Amino acid sequence: MYVRNLSLQDFRSWEHVSIELTTGTTLFVGRNGFGKTNLLEALYYLSGLRSHRVSTDQPLIRSGAEQAKLSATVENDGRELTVDLLIAASKANKVAINGAPRRRPRDILGILRTVMFAPEDLSLVRGDPGERRRFADELIAGRGPRWAAAKADYDRVLRQRAALLKTAAAALRRGGGDADSVISTLDVWDGQLADYGAQVTAARIDLVSELEPHVRQAYSTIAPQSRPASMHYRSSVSENVVPADGEKADVEYIEALMLNDLSVLRKKEIERGVCLVGPHRDDIELMLGNEPAKGFASHGESWSMALSLRLGSVGLARADGVEPVLMLDDVFAELDVLRREKLAEVAAGAEQVLITAAVADDIPAQIGGRTVGINIIEADGVRTSELVVQQ
Repeated sequence: MYVRNLSLQDFRSWEHVSIELTTGTTLFVGRNGFGKTNLLEALYYLSGLRSHRVSTDQPLIRSGAEQAKLSATVENDGRELTVDLLIAASKANKVAINGAPRRRPRDILGILRTVMFAPEDLSLVRGDPGERRRFADELIAGRGPRWAAAKADYDRVLRQRAALLKTAAAALRRGGGDADSVISTLDVWDGQLADYGAQVTAARIDLVSELEPHVRQAYSTIAPQSRPASMHYRSSVSENVVPADGEKADVEYIEALMLNDLSVLRKKEIERGVCLVGPHRDDIELMLGNEPAKGFASHGESWSMALSLRLGSVGLARADGVEPVLMLDDVFAELDVLRREKLAEVAAGAEQVLITAAVADDIPAQIGGRTVGINIIEADGVRTSELVVQQ
């Protein structure tokens, strides 16, 4: 799999840019703030419908513009697909495949598979559980639209149910009969939350089960003198939902457990006005030996773990029969010699590698590839980025 062309309009700092890409390695070199990361961010968004840097779409639209347009032509095993995505400031995003509009943005998921290494990856180890949940959900979504559907439905029900809990709490404080009618509708929302929540939980459990051997192997290679790495899914419902090795998660069993917990915790949920049950409260525990990496790993161990998660993602995609586009966003300056060498080995085996760096000297010489410089030009008081193919 590789991207043959990328075109952007009013995306981040780029008013307009179009670049032809090839297999092998392309190096984007330019000073910080010149827009090189924005190119990789656009491809990352096209592969997973979210940015790796911000949680909302508004910052992705160039200042002064009302919408941004992203377009990429992807070749995979001789098949060529062009994906167009329109990001609007105040409307729903729109997508098209080979010029034909699609009803749902998630219909483009799976066309482009990417694995991104970025300085932000350290938060996967040191950050809140939400960072690790998002990491898992992005890998699941990359496998195709049906994998992302349950998560989208779950998020919708979670928002609506949370609003209903707040309404129920307010009704109880006021007194009167309307509280009973509001609370009675929770049964319907409980059923939907448990249905979609069980699907999300099961998908994450199965993903972690498949990913863990790849991560463990990658870590032992990067940090052979360190403690062994492992990862485990921690469900807020029950640890018993995680099956034995090699077995798939039982969706119906998870749903039954969630329904029971929702019933037991309903009073407390209404008092607090928040949903206390569901995969939005789960975590993926990263371990070094018998200790959690968060809080116990050194800086070097944390980087090794973060790098192993991404290397494991490459291994997982390859196990699915897909060679993902590998994107390395200004990470070589953060790594020591051993980690640089390991990443360079992975890059050498990838079909397409896109790398950004402030200076070319940060990139190991053995990687090679075509270099594209990024400069800033100023005309009539307006600063814009431009690409300069150097070799």
